[in-house]
Amino acid sequence: MKLSPIAQRRLQLFKAHKRGWWSLWIFLTLFVITLGAELIANDKPLVVSYDSELYFPVFKRYPETTFGGEFPLQPNYKSPYFQELIKEKQGWMIWPPIRYSYSSINYDLQVPAPAPPSAENWLGTDDQGRDVLARVIYGFRISVLFALTLTIISSIIGVIAGALQGFYGGWIDLIGQRFLEIWSGLPVLYLLIILASFVQPNFWWLLGIMLLFSWMSLVDLVRAEFLRGRNLEYVRAARALGMQNNAIMFRHILPNAMVSTLTFMPFILTSAIGTLTALDFLGFGLPPGAPSLGELVAQGKSNLQAPWLGMSAFVILALMLSLLVFIGEAARDAFDPRK
Repeated sequence: MKLSPIAQRRLQLFKAHKRGWWSLWIFLTLFVITLGAELIANDKPLVVSYDSELYFPVFKRYPETTFGGEFPLQPNYKSPYFQELIKEKQGWMIWPPIRYSYSSINYDLQVPAPAPPSAENWLGTDDQGRDVLARVIYGFRISVLFALTLTIISSIIGVIAGALQGFYGGWIDLIGQRFLEIWSGLPVLYLLIILASFVQPNFWWLLGIMLLFSWMSLVDLVRAEFLRGRNLEYVRAARALGMQNNAIMFRHILPNAMVSTLTFMPFILTSAIGTLTALDFLGFGLPPGAPSLGELVAQGKSNLQAPWLGMSAFVILALMLSLLVFIGEAARDAFDPRK
C-alpha cells in the first residue's frame, strides 16, 4: 500500500523525532512481550513430557490423574510429589523464565515477606509472598490494554459528539456546550471513587465508569475543526451537489479533523493509565489480587522497609508514561500543519 505524499512527509517527520521514534519501538516491544505474559511468567510448565506424550499445561488444564496421580484436580507442578511422577516415566518439563504467575505465592521464602530480590524472585516478593516481577509484567499488560480500550471508545464518542456540535451548530451546539461545562466541572476522581464503591469493580465495570468522563477530552478539538470546515468551499460544493450531511461530515470534514485527534490520543492514553493507577492505589480500582501497578505502589508506601516494591513500581510507571509522552510529542510534530 502506497502512502500519499502528505502521509509520507508525516512519517518522515515522525522518524526525524528520534526520541519519539525509538520510544515507539521500545513501547511496542514491551507491549508485545507482555501480551505473552503467560509464556514468560507462570507457575505451570510450558511443556510436560510424560510417558512419551506431550502436554501443554499453559494452554490446557490437566487433572493430576493424567500424570499418574490420585486426585482429579489440577496438580501443583512444582511439588516434589509431581516431579517424582514425571521422573518415573522418564519425563521432563520446560518451564518459563519466571516460575511464578501474578497470583503465585512463594511458600519457601527464607525470610518473612516481603522478601528482597534473589535468584528465585528477581525483584523480590510483595507482602503476600507473590513475585513482584510477575505482577509487574501482568500489570503492564492490563494497564495498557485498559488504557487502549478506553482511549479508542472514548475517542469515537468524543469525535461523534464534537462533529455533531460543530457541523450543525445552533441549538445543538449551544445545548452541547452547556452540558459539557456542567459535566466537566464535576470532581471526576471523587465520583469515580463513589461509583466504584457501590459494586465490586472489575475490568469492564471500571472501564464503563471512566468512560462516562473521558470522552470529553476530544470534543472541543473536533468541534473547532468542524466549525471551521463547514464553511469551506469544498463543503459548500458538496452541499450544492446534493450530498447528504452524514457523507459530508464523515467523508470530507472528518479526515481533516482527525489530524488534531491523532496528535492528542497518546496523551489520553497516558491519562487513562494514570487514573487507573490512582484508583488502584486508593483501593477502588481492579479487584483484590489482580495484577495492578497501583496496588504495587500502595504496597511500597505501606512497606518502607522494602524499597524494591516502591522502586519497581516507580521505574515501570515512569518508563511507561515517559515513552507515551515522547510518542505523543513526535506525533504532534509530525501532524503539525506548519511543518
